Amino acid sequence: MTVGDFATTQVAGTFRVAYLVFNTIMNLTTQDEQVECFRNVAGHLEPGGCFVIEVMIPALQRLPPGETVRPFTVSPAYLGFDEYDIAAQGLVSHHYTVAGGQLEVLSVPFRYVWPAELDLMARLAGMTLRERWTNWQREPYTSDSTTHVSVWETPAAS
Repeated sequence: MTVGDFATTQVAGTFRVAYLVFNTIMNLTTQDEQVECFRNVAGHLEPGGCFVIEVMIPALQRLPPGETVRPFTVSPAYLGFDEYDIAAQGLVSHHYTVAGGQLEVLSVPFRYVWPAELDLMARLAGMTLRERWTNWQREPYTSDSTTHVSVWETPAAS
């Protein structure tokens, strides 16, 4: 195991598969960091190896004009809101939890990224899109999908 920045950390050896699940790519909050992550992964994959990402599709079409905040969970003990900075492709996910009579607040910054932008990052790193589904059950990816699982591959050995 290696602890470090997943955009830049180097390890010995190569791998058949590397993956980032549950929106992890968005933890890199700049486009440059996300591009570097793809380059780093491509450098650690063996020929024909795959990079798999599971990530949300930003809910921008569900925002009323002029608004930037969208609730994703509202319950008596938990409130969750995503706050979008559309110009910067930024997103802050706000979480409010009531536990033991106390309010706990957590706000986490992200940079949302579109599938086409991820495809370009992969291409810049020498990888091509192999498959894309809406979920882990491999249901087809459509314009109504709220998430996607994408698989890019490095060129096979010649």
